[in-house]
Amino acid sequence: MSGDHQEQAFMMRALLLSHQALPACRPNPPVGCVLVKDGQIVSEGFTQRPGHHHAEAMALANYGASLDDVTAYVTLEPCSFVGRTPSCAHTLVERGIKKVVVATLDPDTRNSGKGIAVLEQAGVEVEVGLCENEVLDFIEPYLIRN
Repeated sequence: MSGDHQEQAFMMRALLLSHQALPACRPNPPVGCVLVKDGQIVSEGFTQRPGHHHAEAMALANYGASLDDVTAYVTLEPCSFVGRTPSCAHTLVERGIKKVVVATLDPDTRNSGKGIAVLEQAGVEVEVGLCENEVLDFIEPYLIRN
């Protein structure tokens, strides 16, 4: 599998995981995340019920090793603000992730680009737009637009 096809497969796996978040995650959007090391998925997560792990936090909680060579594939921009749970963008930075691939930006004005900025300011390599249309087809009705 070429790099592009492999990356798409990882994001589509994250999208599949995001379906498992419903309906318990509401009012939070259903998000999926996979952690990949050396071309293999090493951990997975999806948004839990409010007050519990977001997708990234669940994937991190299920993976205890170093994140040095790990890439996170996330269907929605990691949150930059503290609500009922810690900020996923800050948690990824604190755990030492070096690369995050995001399908689509979060239109919620509390976040919208801020999660990406947190990652980039910490020196994390960020790519946005992988499988964006496929992810939006599913997640669009659940996004908070304010």
